Amino acid sequence: MTTFYPGPSKVYPQVSDYLQDAFRTGVLSWNHRSPECMAMMQQTIQIFKQKLYIPEDYQVFFVSSATEVWEIIAQSLVKEKSVHFYNGAFGKKWLEYTQKLIPESAGISFDVEETIQSVIQNQSLADADLIAITHNETSNGTKVDFQRSDFPPHCLLAVDATSSLGGVVLDWVEADIWFASVQKCLGLPAGLGVMICSPKAMKTAKKIGDRKYYNSLLFIEENFKKNQTHYTPNVLGIYLLGRVMKAVEPIDSIDKVTKKRAKNWYKFFMKEVVEESDLQVLVQNPAVRSDTVITVKGSENDIALLLQKIKNKGFTLGKGYGEWKTNSFRIANFPAITDFEIAQLMGALE
Repeated sequence: MTTFYPGPSKVYPQVSDYLQDAFRTGVLSWNHRSPECMAMMQQTIQIFKQKLYIPEDYQVFFVSSATEVWEIIAQSLVKEKSVHFYNGAFGKKWLEYTQKLIPESAGISFDVEETIQSVIQNQSLADADLIAITHNETSNGTKVDFQRSDFPPHCLLAVDATSSLGGVVLDWVEADIWFASVQKCLGLPAGLGVMICSPKAMKTAKKIGDRKYYNSLLFIEENFKKNQTHYTPNVLGIYLLGRVMKAVEPIDSIDKVTKKRAKNWYKFFMKEVVEESDLQVLVQNPAVRSDTVITVKGSENDIALLLQKIKNKGFTLGKGYGEWKTNSFRIANFPAITDFEIAQLMGALE
């Protein structure tokens, strides 16, 4: 079965060899405070920053998942209020979870066809400590392009890049906190999250001074200064991330491939398939279409039939999510997927 599910998704094929290496060399039994493990973690962070062009003064932390980062941000980086811009289920979930910890936090929803710039107008953000954005909304196949200058300078800017980090170029200096889980564009098994923080974010954390939790950001930073984690980590996941980062091309090369494939997918559904069916790309505005998650809508019966038929041909697609659960499907356009597999799926869909 070839999977195009948008997370957890296909892992890089070389991960099989890396798993054998980890077993053979004893990585699976390493004490996470041992010199070997600390050196491996330092090397992984170094190659991760190098391949993704992350600024030297931005810090990289490993956590359990992107969802944990929602909690870390609320605890350690929001003093009174965060404002969340969202147009889909995952952005809304981030808001709802934050409100459990920071009740004053507020959400601003917008349509899937809108740019965030059109929404920001006439919004009062003067009392916000932090602005939260979902860069790539996995539930509907939209993306958000933004600049720091779009928002008040006093605010921290936090970006959930779970379905885009590792697949497209991200302009790191435009935000203060970026985070993702590894089971999508990074082509790894689930179970590891990455949090990337600017100097401004760390300065804010020190001002707030939160140290009440095991995953308080200041406590995390203290451990990472020693090349250690704040809890017993997914040592295998960190090891595999380092191995994959060494093997893949720099992010600007990956970005070109991702966007070329996305262009071909949208062309395929708009010209090749739609002429023969009622299927339609969910997002009609090209400016806000995701490059990494392709979402197609249709009638509930047609979608159910297509998913079953395509499964019988050996492919797994993503079902719809949230309000589009029954009348859409999603296709991962992640780097670990090959051109040959894409051609096979297109042939099956035709």
